[in-house]
Amino acid sequence: MKTYTERKEAWARKALERGSSATAERSTDRLPPGQHLAKGKIPVLDLGLRPKIELPDWRLVIDGLVEQPVTLDWAALQALPQVETVTDFHCVTTWSAYDCPWGGVPMQALLDLVRPLDAARFVFYTSYDGYTTNTPVEALFAPDVLLCTRLHTQPLPADYGGPARIVIPQIYAWKSAKFIRRIEFREVDERGYWEKRGYNTSADPWLNDRFG
Repeated sequence: MKTYTERKEAWARKALERGSSATAERSTDRLPPGQHLAKGKIPVLDLGLRPKIELPDWRLVIDGLVEQPVTLDWAALQALPQVETVTDFHCVTTWSAYDCPWGGVPMQALLDLVRPLDAARFVFYTSYDGYTTNTPVEALFAPDVLLCTRLHTQPLPADYGGPARIVIPQIYAWKSAKFIRRIEFREVDERGYWEKRGYNTSADPWLNDRFG
């Protein structure tokens, strides 16, 4: 039986192989194809419902195919390692924002906490507003993926998905679920809200992977 460290290394190799196999087709520009650079503040796009979540009531469930399922309250989340990052962010509606200053818990710390099983191939995200989305498990292993709780070093505003959201800079922003409530590791993939409405599950901006 593989250890968690061995599984993590295998996932990282798989992600690297997938990226290298698509190199000939992927754009190498900072601005992905079909995108334009947003000016000023990061644009705000959502389903129109911004749930008001008081911090004493906030909970995040991380479960499914993991060795150690957890339910984190706000104090437990703040006790985990914290980082500040600066990354670009790309929306399928064609805007890109450069140098977005996010802060929060590195996803790697959450992965180390719950230790996904070898059978965990996909992740399904559920938000407090009912939004859902999905990614391969490898998407979470990039070093700048966050459970984000800060923007410009300040508490993440509700407009941007506060008190906590996912930030996965390597794929289109609809995968970075706002108002995150649950992260579930699964063996079988399931399409989320926009994927059921025609968006591509891979969501690679440099492949212009929007629909299909």
